Order: sequence, then structure tokens, then C-alpha cells
Amino acid sequence: MWIGLAVFVALQIYFVQEMLAALMLFTGIFVVCAVIALVLYLIDRASRWGIGVAGSSAKRAIVVAEEISKKQLRRPRSEPAQ
Repeated sequence: MWIGLAVFVALQIYFVQEMLAALMLFTGIFVVCAVIALVLYLIDRASRWGIGVAGSSAKRAIVVAEEISKKQLRRPRSEPAQ
């Protein structure tokens, strides 16, 4: 009976060790996946911010180009070229 009890306890200790090992492996895999997801999220946010900045800069550039195109290319009091 004592031998059976010792075998039972030994098997339970082995089972707990295996479960803890599996828990550590899955935790490591989860952490790696979470870090990858975080990096992808941050890249997405940065790209959206960059596109927004580029869009506003492009709008400003278009406004400046329109203002330049509306200006006369010669001085107001100069004689026309013949």
C-alpha cells in the first residue's frame, strides 16, 4: 500500500511539473504574439499619423502653388514685351 501511495504521489508530482512546463511554454508563445501585435499596431498608428501629416503638407503646398500661379509674372508698371 505504501508503495502504491508513493507511486501515486510521484505520478502527481510529474503531472504538475509537466503542466507547469506547458504553462511556461504557452505563456512565452503568448508574450511573443502580443509583442508582435503591439509592434504592428504601433506601425499602423505611425503610418496613419505620417499620412495625415503628409496630407496636410500637400494641401498647404497646393494652396501656395495656386497663390504663386495667380501672381503676375511681370511687374505691374513695366511695358509689355514686343
